Amino acid sequence: MKTVRKEKFHFKRPTRRQVAKFILNSLIIVVGNAITASGAAFFIIPNGFVMGGTTGLGIFVRNLIAESVAWREYAVSMTVYAANIMLFLLGVALLGKKFAAGTLAGTLLYPSFVTLFTYLNDLYLHAHGGVPIGMGGELGSPLFTAVCGALIFGLGIGIVIRVGASTGGTDIPPLILKKFFDFPVSVSLWCIDGCIILLQFTLPNVGVNEVLYGIIISLISSIVLQKVSPIGMRRTQVKIISAHYPEIRDMILTKISRGVTVLYGQTGYLKEDCHVLLTVVSHRELVALKAEVQKIDPAAFMTISEVSEVRGNGFHSDGVDFLLPEERRYLDENGVLREGTLRQEREQEERERENHGKN
Repeated sequence: MKTVRKEKFHFKRPTRRQVAKFILNSLIIVVGNAITASGAAFFIIPNGFVMGGTTGLGIFVRNLIAESVAWREYAVSMTVYAANIMLFLLGVALLGKKFAAGTLAGTLLYPSFVTLFTYLNDLYLHAHGGVPIGMGGELGSPLFTAVCGALIFGLGIGIVIRVGASTGGTDIPPLILKKFFDFPVSVSLWCIDGCIILLQFTLPNVGVNEVLYGIIISLISSIVLQKVSPIGMRRTQVKIISAHYPEIRDMILTKISRGVTVLYGQTGYLKEDCHVLLTVVSHRELVALKAEVQKIDPAAFMTISEVSEVRGNGFHSDGVDFLLPEERRYLDENGVLREGTLRQEREQEERERENHGKN
């Protein structure tokens, strides 16, 4: 009878960089959830607005409770706690443990901050005669308050999503629908939030204005979320077609200090072979890149577009061998490039191209 040998588990000690990144990401998740909760607890909930998500469910439950009940305002955070935990358990069962790691923090942190900020908001209301934040002063108005709340709410969620985490709640059902039915996450999320907002119409103390403000809050927070989550990751992609591609390539690697890829193409009309340089730079470096390209080849064809994110090796030119394959034959015995010989041959090739064009 064969005995099954169990392999011992070896714990791999994390590096300092990994520990520092984990601590930084944890702080970002905490701050992001705090910002999200502050937008809801200080601006949206006290002013009677409605919204989607588990917060919207909490507002619905709160509006079912009489105003005379002392703990009425805390019904929102209590509902968010209950809904988040139930949806989290459903997500763990259907999406696995990997999902749980990125969602557990938001599942508990967000309602905790909502509870804390609801208490602080009660203190503020007692100190300012019951006037909610954003409703006093010359600028005070429901629209101003709704916009401020939506901006802060979307900012917080964007910060959390930026590090790959989640605030939990109604983000989970769309992920389940995507996994099992390949239903688009964005569509199902909008459907769920829309149903929660429209659900408020069934209550006698919620009017059309509150629901319309809820739609405005959802739209603005979604736009802010999409803008904030990739901040710092956006870069500019540049494609350059030029007969002087070797010089431009060297310039990108040495002066701009960015990686570059040489693509091989063919012109559409004359069907001539050409080289396309592909590089990704920051917005500040784009100005310098365009100026340097114009110096080398004023007739260079360039296309410029924005990319949302850049990952992987090759963005920087550190440790990159700058030589093209055809340039390696100009190396001397010490591995140094014979630039004079290379320059002469390139000038000769350029003269031949010019003569060919005249003919």
